[in-house]
Amino acid sequence: MDGVSDDGTRAISVIAFIGSVFSPWYRWSGRRRPHNHVCINVATYGPGGRFTMTDRGERALRTARDRFEVGPSKLTWRGGRLEIDVDEISSLPLVSRVRGRITVTPSALTSVEMPLTPDGGHIWRPFAPTARIEVDLNRGWQFSGHGYFDANFGTRALETDFSYWTWGRFPLGDGSACFYDAERRDGTTLATGIRFDGAGRAEVMTPPARTRFTRSLWAVRRETRADPGYQPRQVKAMLDAPFYTRSVVRTRIGGEETEGVHEALDLKRFASPLLKPMLAVRVPRRPGWSFADG
Repeated sequence: MDGVSDDGTRAISVIAFIGSVFSPWYRWSGRRRPHNHVCINVATYGPGGRFTMTDRGERALRTARDRFEVGPSKLTWRGGRLEIDVDEISSLPLVSRVRGRITVTPSALTSVEMPLTPDGGHIWRPFAPTARIEVDLNRGWQFSGHGYFDANFGTRALETDFSYWTWGRFPLGDGSACFYDAERRDGTTLATGIRFDGAGRAEVMTPPARTRFTRSLWAVRRETRADPGYQPRQVKAMLDAPFYTRSVVRTRIGGEETEGVHEALDLKRFASPLLKPMLAVRVPRRPGWSFADG
């Protein structure tokens, strides 16, 4: 789930993992027990923004039809809304408690399921490409905005099948457009655009040209879809890592200027073992937490 405030000054991202794909601890474990590496990653972007991503063991996981819990945080589907209750500790440099609730209210839900590899080893599910969000976290983090939530499922490590990908979700009219572009390790590519209306109906669209724009602070290559002659640009920095960047990007699709969340992922860099100790600083491991202990 990602969202941006209506005034564009703040943004938020929440990712719930079973098998925390960006955790060095999961990689070092051999990825044999995904339920022993679970996480609810919460990141806020703007003045005083914080980042939380604690890798926990299987005793910290509880699931039900309408609920997903990892440690003291949980996601609950209630009354047509996704309620995310957060109680986490942020990592360096701003070590502090992040506590409160985020509510995601979709305009509609979709039944779209898109394979990212021909054998279905990786699948994308855009559950709610158009939604409203309400953020009520401590330390003055209260805002309303637009957002979405989706999910990715996979049976293999991302770096096994992909070398690079970009993804973007951009509000358009009463709905939104999503673009998924990827370079696979076998030399094939993925290039997909989907337009969603306010009722959740999906239509495959012919995306405009892939257009490069400025690299990230870590020099990760970035590109997105844009009308001919239009130069996309970052309007708000979110997450910058040596292998990954997330930001709010302005582009033009079908004559309509729009700002949405964009990500670029360099999986050749991510595969480097040199990155894992760096990630461990930002992703602490807490294997002993259990609901019995609280």
